Amino acid sequence: MTVALSGIPVIKTERLVLRAPGPQDWEPYAAFILSERAEFIRPAEFDRGLAWRAFCHATGMWVVRGYGSFVIADRATGATLGMTGPWHPEGWPEPEIGWTIWSEEAEGKGIAAEAARAAIDFAFRDLGWPTAVSYIAPGNERSIALAKRLGAEEDTAAAPPGDGSALVFRHRKPEALT
Repeated sequence: MTVALSGIPVIKTERLVLRAPGPQDWEPYAAFILSERAEFIRPAEFDRGLAWRAFCHATGMWVVRGYGSFVIADRATGATLGMTGPWHPEGWPEPEIGWTIWSEEAEGKGIAAEAARAAIDFAFRDLGWPTAVSYIAPGNERSIALAKRLGAEEDTAAAPPGDGSALVFRHRKPEALT
């Protein structure tokens, strides 16, 4: 039996499809999150069981909040490449736009930027968010560069979640939506 979330929008960009997470995305996610490439987004002590719970957390946000992160898939092949989208767990100071590229082969090709732009547009246009941030671990230079490329600016007055160590980058509402 294949179970799928229903009612989740599908967003298409030039090269990508942003869609609901599904069972086929578990193994690509697990391979990424358990690798050294995920050092900035997970605790040092992390195993497959915790990875499963994190994956289900991302999937369940759609049910509980009515929005959540989209899986990024290659439009031509359907291959799972990563995840991006609205993210607002309990206790988070503000709604966030997050991104991860799970496929090492997809890194450095503008996939995260293309997907995150579509997710930002979705959050402002469809969800009506008045603001959005991205919480980024200090030292995650690639994500910091991407946030700046997307037009976000560091907001040193904003409160980060958790231990307070994350940098906060504030996204501006896309001009087409103002």
